[in-house]
Amino acid sequence: MSTTLICVVEDDPIMGESLADRFRLEGFDVDWHTNGESALGALQTRPYQAVISDIRLPDISGENLFARSMARRTSQPPFVFITAYASVETAVALLKDGAADYITKPFDIGALVEKVRQLTGTAIPDQAMPAQSDLGVSEAMRRLADLVPRVAGRAKSILLTGESGVGKEVLARFIHRHAPGDATPFVAVNCGAVPETLLESEFFGHERGAFTGAERQKKGYFEQAQGGTLFLDEIGDLPLSMQVKLLRALQEPRIKRVGGEKEVETNFRLICATNRDLAELVSVGKFREDLFYRINILQLRVPALRDRPDDVLWLAHRFVRDIATRLGEPTKLFHPSAEARLATYGWPGNVRELQNRLERACIVCPQNMLFSSDIFEEDGAQPATVVDVDTPLDGYMAACESAFIRTALLQHQGHISETARALGISRKSLWEKMRRHAIAAGAMH
Repeated sequence: MSTTLICVVEDDPIMGESLADRFRLEGFDVDWHTNGESALGALQTRPYQAVISDIRLPDISGENLFARSMARRTSQPPFVFITAYASVETAVALLKDGAADYITKPFDIGALVEKVRQLTGTAIPDQAMPAQSDLGVSEAMRRLADLVPRVAGRAKSILLTGESGVGKEVLARFIHRHAPGDATPFVAVNCGAVPETLLESEFFGHERGAFTGAERQKKGYFEQAQGGTLFLDEIGDLPLSMQVKLLRALQEPRIKRVGGEKEVETNFRLICATNRDLAELVSVGKFREDLFYRINILQLRVPALRDRPDDVLWLAHRFVRDIATRLGEPTKLFHPSAEARLATYGWPGNVRELQNRLERACIVCPQNMLFSSDIFEEDGAQPATVVDVDTPLDGYMAACESAFIRTALLQHQGHISETARALGISRKSLWEKMRRHAIAAGAMH
């Protein structure tokens, strides 16, 4: 099967490397040229199916490259131009002359990949989707779980985005587990929690006597993550002064400890996470554009819990089992009213809120059955039949069916035949419903 060959024309080393790396991860063949004359020569001999070019190049302009290529070729591949705001007028003029499209900086590399797929008719490689994963049972999380093994060992840098509490660190650890290397370190850093005065020492380490209180040599985060993964959570909170030092450490890649003279080689996989819009921060000068492109080679977005309702009950049952194991107590069960309320609640705090509510309920509730009011104190001791009437009917009915099947399985010790007989349905129908609601038979024994 032949692959799609594209031409990238970009003199900026960070931007060029980021584009080439991302397109290769997506299965494209890439030629990266750092000037227009080199690209022009290759365009005469190489069967490119698309060209991505900056307008401002060190020798000839992107406009000149396009015009000269048009004059020399009978069949022209689609051109997509990268432009700063100041050259948008030039880009629009190029569209009138036959260019395919243009994008303005800062831009989402993922969106550019999709644009090139459309222009070249390149399909996303088919992959068998797992029935479920350590990340969840919803389609969105299963697709993430399917993608990770293909990129974990190849992507130099991965950016995770999503609202606070959706589970970005869980995904980061999942990526780390699927990357090559056994027992390699996973170093997690909350960028917003490190005092600015300590950032350089914490990241780079320090030598003994480097400053008052430095009584011994200390390895920083870069060295601690050697051969493994460095996870920088809330990268958008990193001060600009530290951003330039991080970029230099990623580009070299070697560092000097504070107070030291010897350079130390570094080798780690970088995973960054943020709940902020980094492109917006770039546009207002609060995040470096070059660092943005360096860490945004591959972006994975974790959806909010409200956007993947299939995961709510799966996560809830998993959490109560984990909590019971930690407390050394029997696993608590959910009353149908509790499952219905869990499934229809909006979860503004995402997975973190779900886990915290269940943690409290398991600790405080004396009985083995969790009711809705045990998990949602604000509801008070409401009758089990009281629900939010604004909840979509299909979602509520699905939650009720799931809760009813779980209760029936528990009453029949997980025996499929007995449970199906009691419910008045066939074994096949019961298995299908259990699969749809992510109910594991083994957990019912």
